[in-house]
Amino acid sequence: MSKAPPTSERHVIIGTAGHVDHGKTALIGALTGVETDRLKEEKARGISIDLGFAPFRLPSGLIAGVVDVPGHERFINNMLAGIGGIDLVLLVVDVNEGVMPQTREHLQILDLLQIPRGIVVLTKCDLAEEDWIDIVEEEVREEIAGTFLEKAPVARVSALTGAGLADLVGLIEAEVRSLPEKDSDGPMRLPIDRHFTLPGFGTVITGTLLSGTVRPGDMVEVLPPSTTVRVREVQVHGKQVQQALAGQRVALNLAGLNRELIRRGAVVATPKVFEQTTCIDARLSLLGDAPRPLRFRDPVHLYLGTARVVGLVALLDRDVLQPGESVIAQIHLDRPLVAHREDRFIIRSYSPMTTIGGGRVLDPRPVKHRRFRADIMAGLKELESGEKSFLLQKLAEQQATTVKNLEILSGLSRERVEQNLKILEEEGLAWQLVDQWATSDALASWRHRLLDELSRFHEANPLQPGIPHATLKGALPEKVSPKAFQKLLQMVIDDGQLVQKAEWLRLPGWEPRPTPHQAEMLKKLEDAYREEGALAKNRKEMMDRLGTSAAEADLYFSFLFAEGKLVKLNEESFLHGETYQHALDLLKKHFAEQQTLTLAQFRDLLGSARKQVQALLEHYDALKYTRRVGDERVAWKLPGD
Repeated sequence: MSKAPPTSERHVIIGTAGHVDHGKTALIGALTGVETDRLKEEKARGISIDLGFAPFRLPSGLIAGVVDVPGHERFINNMLAGIGGIDLVLLVVDVNEGVMPQTREHLQILDLLQIPRGIVVLTKCDLAEEDWIDIVEEEVREEIAGTFLEKAPVARVSALTGAGLADLVGLIEAEVRSLPEKDSDGPMRLPIDRHFTLPGFGTVITGTLLSGTVRPGDMVEVLPPSTTVRVREVQVHGKQVQQALAGQRVALNLAGLNRELIRRGAVVATPKVFEQTTCIDARLSLLGDAPRPLRFRDPVHLYLGTARVVGLVALLDRDVLQPGESVIAQIHLDRPLVAHREDRFIIRSYSPMTTIGGGRVLDPRPVKHRRFRADIMAGLKELESGEKSFLLQKLAEQQATTVKNLEILSGLSRERVEQNLKILEEEGLAWQLVDQWATSDALASWRHRLLDELSRFHEANPLQPGIPHATLKGALPEKVSPKAFQKLLQMVIDDGQLVQKAEWLRLPGWEPRPTPHQAEMLKKLEDAYREEGALAKNRKEMMDRLGTSAAEADLYFSFLFAEGKLVKLNEESFLHGETYQHALDLLKKHFAEQQTLTLAQFRDLLGSARKQVQALLEHYDALKYTRRVGDERVAWKLPGD
């Protein structure tokens, strides 16, 4: 087990939860010295309405971010916007009132979101006798039994007198030490919980940095509306910093962003890594005390990160989900949000609004599923089992894809994606094809398709020397890149299942089979080019001499070119192989005696015409045998040198 880093190196968000008027805000004020109720209405009514924030310096030196959430049931939407990114929750219970309705609902939400750690804080202990506090603590213990807080420590405090606060701080320090590290190396993601405009500064957004790092000058993407802007300034706990890391409360001053374009629930992220989605596959659980079952396509309010949308629940293996049951379902959203695999969310009934369950995102961008299909459900359960299975399924869906695209689809860091891909490769389940990855099943299928396409081509084109690369690539999905195709091709060639000759590919042992008529025409065409020598006319004139159609002549030219009988200078000019070799010998001899060569000189050497010689010299230039300098040519890399 790796050694936990010092507390002072950690970045932690502490949140409050509990019934209205149970002393959450007063407790945070006593711990931090900050009044988190900032709205006039909050001060007038004496209750929290929206999220409040404060820095909290612990004795170890760590400055934790604190999110104080409203406790009133009318403001549960605001509570849900702030609770998702916390690491440690303080469940606050007034000892004079004990467990109340919002205590229970907040506890259900915390349990569904699987908040890592928690402390039960009994407040206003200065107003109750010790025996009564014992009774309330026992009541709370019964309430939290079976939840993530079942073994949580309990602190008894008074924000008014300060009693018990030192013990509470000690408990917080101890819990913080057991928290896992955040992923500051992955892509940056910050759900927006507040946004406002400051005169002279422009748009400012705040939120909890869930992953990654952000610095002044960084380009970030705001989703929605999916616009890229520059970070002008970064603040943590009200102080300007040169970087903010995962696990910190952050304020970003974004240059050139119109505040009217953003809302709570949007996400600031590394550009081109995250995408918006209107559909998710998820493990969905309905609370045991949910007031009624959930039926196919029932609407629910879904809360993910700081976003709130309406979703239609598509049950895939049943028509009704009973209270206390858990299933894999697909949820169709009424507007886009940014979701990440393993994100947790809450669902509340459409009307009246009450918390009825929650779940975990399995696939943030799934395909639409057909219902009551055993194979689909088996695939989804496999998908649920971990990152490796998720990436394998995405590889299968994408056919051929890049590491970058898998980063976007999974929300994982490049390092995590590559680690999982290497494991899949070692297990024989995936292959790397230069710039793309594919499943082994896809690879096997593609190999068969290439061989089948070649067989069909040979049968339909008995005179062709083989199939051109570009034509054979058409047998594979369009997503397969040229580099990936070439790698696959080389694998098949290395296995002896394909033979490559020049630009053509063919099956082992296959040879063109001219008919007697075709053999006669091929001989005529070859003889014509041999006789014409360096004065050979263009392709059309030579074709007319044979009296054949263009399509038939194309076959003859391709065949003779593949056999090495003709050499192609350009689309219209060919030479007989013997003539071409003679010209090349003359070229080498000339440069053995002279430094430069003009077109006229070479024309005279060959006894040819200007047009044919120009095509031949340009062909030499393309092969880098010669290099043109003004109106002359010099030797470059002559064959045999």
